[in-house]
Amino acid sequence: MNQMILLSGLCAALLCGCADVHVSEYKRPEAPAKSSWSRPSESAVSASDTISMQWWTEFRDPYLDSLVAKAIAANFDLKILAARIDVASLQIAEARAGGQPTVDIGAGASLEKSTGQRLSKQFSLGAQVNWDIDVWGKVSKGVQAQTAEFKATEADWRAGYLTLVSSVSITYFQILQLDEQIDHQQRALAKNQQILGIFETMRNNGLVPATQVLRQRAETARLTKELLELVRFRNVSENALATLLGLPAGELKVPVGRLQDRVQVPGVPTGLPSQLLARRPDVIAAEFRVLVAHDLMGQAKLAQLPSISLSGRGGSASFALGDLLKSFTFGLAPSINIPALNPAIKARAKTSEAQVQVAEQEYRRTVVAAFEDAENALVNLDAHRQQKEQLQLQVNELRQVAAGSTVQLAAGLISQLEVFENERSLLAAQLALLASHQQVLADTVTLYKALGGGWAAVEVANASD
Repeated sequence: MNQMILLSGLCAALLCGCADVHVSEYKRPEAPAKSSWSRPSESAVSASDTISMQWWTEFRDPYLDSLVAKAIAANFDLKILAARIDVASLQIAEARAGGQPTVDIGAGASLEKSTGQRLSKQFSLGAQVNWDIDVWGKVSKGVQAQTAEFKATEADWRAGYLTLVSSVSITYFQILQLDEQIDHQQRALAKNQQILGIFETMRNNGLVPATQVLRQRAETARLTKELLELVRFRNVSENALATLLGLPAGELKVPVGRLQDRVQVPGVPTGLPSQLLARRPDVIAAEFRVLVAHDLMGQAKLAQLPSISLSGRGGSASFALGDLLKSFTFGLAPSINIPALNPAIKARAKTSEAQVQVAEQEYRRTVVAAFEDAENALVNLDAHRQQKEQLQLQVNELRQVAAGSTVQLAAGLISQLEVFENERSLLAAQLALLASHQQVLADTVTLYKALGGGWAAVEVANASD
């Protein structure tokens, strides 16, 4: 056996002169980097110190917490990702089995009868052991590749988890926003119907033309149509939320609520751009798949080296079943397979090198997209916060106008129509403020997701044997 290994080594040395079998250590691919954000946070606190695994609880809404818990337990997309983790885990054992001996056991009987001859019987029992010895670590490279794929599928699950929680939160915020919009719309419609009644009275007294009444009726019809659309959109959003929770559409009824009263806006420090590479699940998954490609390339290169096989046979045969175990025959057949002229193996090695380049480019693309997500979330959150502040000032001022117009109406200085117009302007500003509040909440969720959502940093490397 030692002589065979020595001979295999000599053959390998000869082959190394005409084939590239060197397998380098894995290194993270070079990718675009950032040292700071365009909208830096006032605090330089690390994301790992501020974003917990249950970051959605920072919105201080117990009903949201219950929705997220149900979604994590029952969402089918997340269950599919979890099942893929199980598959990848079992495939590690499958890859490892390639370096272990195989044993085949067989038993048989042969019965022959010729004319004029007695019945001939023969019984046999045998076993065969085959072992492709992993001299160069080719099987080990395959195990490493599959282990890295297992780690990548775990990161895929984390990315799906982040996407699910973000979708549940944003959809829930949208439903509460629609509840408030419906309430505002109903009040606006009531005001317009009151204005319509005044115009009809004024028309009957010859104070306004009929066209003024028609315009007000058209406005009332428009508001009614928008109210119906808001109700429709709420029902559709509720169905979407039910699907996220693994329920049939129509089986979930979210209690009517007020977004601005129930959901608080938390503060979110941004951390540092470099943390994304070790915290965002999609970036981690992309890098693990670079490692997979790197290990498969190493396996393909090692396949160019000679392989050593060891086969053993043992068994017994007799003409009588009772004599079957009285004698045995054994045999051992070591062999060396030298892939001297196998174009497929060399082509596979070249293909695997090209696939590493593909995986590296996909990793770089994922990194750049992650920076874009975080930058956009910061830009949007900063802009919408400022817009919300201005809208709040506008609402405060219009409230004063509406309160003052009520006093003026009592003094006979203005008409009831002017009071209604002031109240309608206030309702419109309040709707704009509500939409801005919902947008700030959605931007906060998006930023939590863009920063990795509280997952711990992961080092991408081959697992030690």
